[in-house]
Amino acid sequence: MLSTIRQLPLSSAVKSHAHDFHQIVITLCGSSTFEIEGLGGRVNAFSGCLVPANHEHYYSGQGYNRQLIFDIPDDAPALTGEHRELIALFDAPRFFALDGALRHYLAFVESELDHGFYGQALEQQPDRVAATLLGALKARLATPLPASRRQLDLAPIDRFITARLAEPLKVADLARLACLSEAHFSARFRTQTGLSPWQYVRQKRLSAARELVAQSRLALADIAVQTGFANQSALSHAFRRRYGCSPRALRNQLSTPAPGAAASGAASSHATLDGWR
Repeated sequence: MLSTIRQLPLSSAVKSHAHDFHQIVITLCGSSTFEIEGLGGRVNAFSGCLVPANHEHYYSGQGYNRQLIFDIPDDAPALTGEHRELIALFDAPRFFALDGALRHYLAFVESELDHGFYGQALEQQPDRVAATLLGALKARLATPLPASRRQLDLAPIDRFITARLAEPLKVADLARLACLSEAHFSARFRTQTGLSPWQYVRQKRLSAARELVAQSRLALADIAVQTGFANQSALSHAFRRRYGCSPRALRNQLSTPAPGAAASGAASSHATLDGWR
């Protein structure tokens, strides 16, 4: 999926939500307030924050304000291929201020938006702009963490996640199990598993949802609730991206014997399910 860039003011009413894509939010004028899983505060002009996907955040605008917002899916060109190392910036919420060079780059971005770069030939321009900005932020925000050869014990983390699939889970909760700071835990976790903590949790949720789809007759809306998705639509969207088909299509596939299959429906279903493991 491609990234998008937009400008808008924030209402003075405090709102909250979470979404399955990452965000860069920069205050262009006025000020705003952002709190991302307990971290944050007032964000003045030419400052901003990185909002990791699936992180509940509260936000509001202060008086007249204008925000520049980048919406970046984890499979967008800005975070994949030659830019794949940039996704580590979203391992935890971050706040930043723009220096002189980045303010000049921001002026360029605003000019591009004013002239419109969303023509068919330039549909990936928002990702190019986002990748350049993220690369500059990476150089400024990078803080080397102390190296450690000790591996994280994933067993208690897996048990904690499995027991709370239906509940909101925070990276801070998992970091506490490992007795590490959130940033240190996220870096160690990615090095060990190749995934950020929220990607790992999402895989656990989807795996559990797939088992329920295949082995129960629960309504898809109930499965979504039991595995921590906001609703059936959110489950179906994530499920299709990971497995290439919707939960309903998988259930139909497993319940319909293939032509020439053995009479035993149970054997057929188990054989088909094994192919998804």
